[in-house]
Amino acid sequence: MSLESRVESVPLVGETPGPPPSLGSFEGGFNVLVVGSDVCEDDSGCNGRGKAELNDVTMLIHVAEDQQSAVAVSIPRDMVVSIPACPRKDGNGFHSAMSAQPINNTLAYGGLACTVLTVSELTGLEIPFALQVKFEGVKKITEVIGGVPVCVDGPIDDPWSGFSVDAAGTHELSGEDALNFLRTRHGVGDGSDLGRISTQQMFLSSMLRTLKKPDGILNDPVALFRLATVVSENTIFSNSLRNPMTMVAMAQALNGMGLENVAFAQYPSVYGQDGVYAGKVAPVAAEADKMMDKIRADERFVPGKTGLGTAAADAPETGEGASPPSSTSAPPSATPEVLDGVQGQTAADETCARHF
Repeated sequence: MSLESRVESVPLVGETPGPPPSLGSFEGGFNVLVVGSDVCEDDSGCNGRGKAELNDVTMLIHVAEDQQSAVAVSIPRDMVVSIPACPRKDGNGFHSAMSAQPINNTLAYGGLACTVLTVSELTGLEIPFALQVKFEGVKKITEVIGGVPVCVDGPIDDPWSGFSVDAAGTHELSGEDALNFLRTRHGVGDGSDLGRISTQQMFLSSMLRTLKKPDGILNDPVALFRLATVVSENTIFSNSLRNPMTMVAMAQALNGMGLENVAFAQYPSVYGQDGVYAGKVAPVAAEADKMMDKIRADERFVPGKTGLGTAAADAPETGEGASPPSSTSAPPSATPEVLDGVQGQTAADETCARHF
């Protein structure tokens, strides 16, 4: 049985999949939506968490047309948005559009296709590729990579996620430990989901640096295909990503970029607003529009400050007074604009999780 025949996939609205690219031949820019599902896969109900399938992580990856830069935008799970009319999972018609809903409801409401439609409407970008990674997939992917080094500035003990380290420093995480770190929020930053986004971006930055090492998986076609196999067995794809060679070709496009040209950004948003945003997260429209204009025009930018849950590895403080992530390896003529209203980092920036 071929690998493609074992892949679980779903259609997106208006999707017209073409033939997969040859190895290393993916042309031009592309947008991929990555969804992390927090569905409980334990018959016991996961300690009372229930069986609801929500998008715990929603991340849009945009690769520029010249394939020299990329941006990964994390959308807070509790950010209130409008949900467009979404196809029913059984294929019989559409659910009605809804206003003022947390974006993490979209997966339960209409599946991966609904999350794609919602993010496309929010960002103004066409999204032809999407994938939904399950908890078990995160564990197995990090095991194949061989672990991801994660820096913390002090001990962390989060009984809600199960993540615990007893000392500051760099810790190699894989399997269950890596998953628990990606889920932790009570042990880092201010304890909010916005703080967790920054530690997830820190983890992904470190993972990309690990993958791009001279002896890393992205430079080993056999190992890369092995990683694609593990991803394929633990992920739900859009039909457009059903062939693993498409994903391999996309990964090789990322391998050709300088780390300073890969930015991780949080969709500009805040807590503490009234009305439909009470107890939830509100988008900051002016800053979001500025960021999305840059992305749609393929213009590089640097987030103006690190997130709530991280600090530069050589500086203990973060927030408004922090220095923006560096981009020193970019030539002067290509120096990107610093967006002060955007939190995040580049893949070249080494940061540490801030414990509390």
